[in-house]
Amino acid sequence: MDGVHRAGMPGVYAEVRDTGRTWRGASGVADVRTGRPVTADMRQRVGSITKTFTAAAVMQQVERGRIRLDAPIGDYLPHLVPGERGRKITVRMLLNHTSGIPDHIRYAFPSLQNMSPESLDANRFRQFRPAELIELGLSAPPAGEPGATPGVYSNTNYELLGQLLERVTGTPAEEYITRNVIERAGLRHTEFPAGPRIKGPHSRLYEALWGSMDPPRDYSVYNMSWVMMGAGLVSTMEDLNRFYGKLLDGKIVNRSSLAQMQRTIPVIALDGTTIEYGLGLHRHDIPGCGTFWGHDGTAWGALTESWTRADGKRQASVALNLARWKKPTPSGTAPSGTAPSGTAPSGTEPSGTGFSGTEPSGTGPSGNLQNHPIDAALSTLHQQALCGN
Repeated sequence: MDGVHRAGMPGVYAEVRDTGRTWRGASGVADVRTGRPVTADMRQRVGSITKTFTAAAVMQQVERGRIRLDAPIGDYLPHLVPGERGRKITVRMLLNHTSGIPDHIRYAFPSLQNMSPESLDANRFRQFRPAELIELGLSAPPAGEPGATPGVYSNTNYELLGQLLERVTGTPAEEYITRNVIERAGLRHTEFPAGPRIKGPHSRLYEALWGSMDPPRDYSVYNMSWVMMGAGLVSTMEDLNRFYGKLLDGKIVNRSSLAQMQRTIPVIALDGTTIEYGLGLHRHDIPGCGTFWGHDGTAWGALTESWTRADGKRQASVALNLARWKKPTPSGTAPSGTAPSGTAPSGTEPSGTGFSGTEPSGTGPSGNLQNHPIDAALSTLHQQALCGN
């Protein structure tokens, strides 16, 4: 982690668990102006890791018979997904991103098409309604045919799943997930934020937007209504390890539901890479080390990863407080091994792992991106945290 900080990351913190032993550590600063240090217990906007929580809540309702995985979403939400689309798209297709509904974020943040931060600033305190976000996705050109593979990653799918949970439980999705997933897992520092501020100890979150903001801008105060069901949670690295440990041990959903969540298909992530995706879960295979399950996630200025080995004995959750640090190459051609997302360790990670695959913008700079020392340092950290070498 010191190497990641020296390479240019303001702050990095993590918790690693291995067969009953736990290590926590931090390196760098939470505030580049004051030099306040990061600490291992800080809270973080964990981005698309939220999708695993939402998917687990949906599977609980599947277990109760209130939701059928292969039922058309139009059976539940005809007012949101009417007509032929509502008849063709199933709940499962929303969970595994094969619905063909495109991601809404590029339309909620239109300036991202030109790599401008204007929309980020304009939306900082804006309260989006779920129906508004869903309409943005549904009115855009389809990303594919319902059920077709590879799927195409879309946060709009999870906004719909939040509305589905509310429809079948009679409770706002945030409240249902809090009571039945977060509290069931025994998490003490995980919550959907009620406003733009993070409660408790946390770092400032620095967004570079592929070099368009230099120096990077602090977006730690931000209304997350633009992606709440897909990426809105705040958590700690300790809570994330606890959650995935409980989930994969059959303590949040039953073994049958977990098996459904672990049925993966290829999905094209928002950065253009292909990942192995189930129902709210990534599969991450490391040669010579094992198969890991979990998710990565990003919000403006924040990047987080949480992985648990299939046998449950090795876990690692890592948080960073700078996002999208790479810059476009002047010539528009990338050095060999450069990851297209601008956040993945270059050259050594399988596609869709190592802080890639869940870019909130859905758009990157035209052309390719320069290598950065942070990428190699993160690759080393990733290997040591997950594999112990």
